Amino acid sequence: MRYRAIISGLSLVLAGVAAPMLARAAEPIAVIVPLADAKRSVTLSDLALIFRRKRLLWPDGGKIVPINLPASDPVRRDFSLAVFSEPIEASEAYWNDMYFHGITPPFVASSDEAVIRFIEQSKDGIGYVPYCSVDRRVAVLLVIDSAGHPIAPAALAPLCSH
Repeated sequence: MRYRAIISGLSLVLAGVAAPMLARAAEPIAVIVPLADAKRSVTLSDLALIFRRKRLLWPDGGKIVPINLPASDPVRRDFSLAVFSEPIEASEAYWNDMYFHGITPPFVASSDEAVIRFIEQSKDGIGYVPYCSVDRRVAVLLVIDSAGHPIAPAALAPLCSH
């Protein structure tokens, strides 16, 4: 009986730690660019090419500068599943191989705010953050769920104060 109480208590503690991560992971993902690039458009296929560094230039000739969240971030994990249909860990072999061909992975920013600031101040940058983290400093090109399905703007209205 005592062990059951300990396990139950531990479960509550773990649930309390995991709950914010689970809640955040379920939030839609906004693909963002600088305000000057608001008229651009991307698809999931485009994102896969961009974040694998297989598409390096925008149609107007600007050099695409992708930026990732840290590998431990739930939004990065969701982005990887949505865009590449594989977990982040599956990309490790890909990037090891690309490194020997002189191709480096996208930059990694430490937080949602760091991604937004990077995109705000960059030319031709592209990144992603939780939808509710977006503000007027950047433009949203696409909003997807963790399965990679586009989300209509009308469905986003009740999610946060945008």
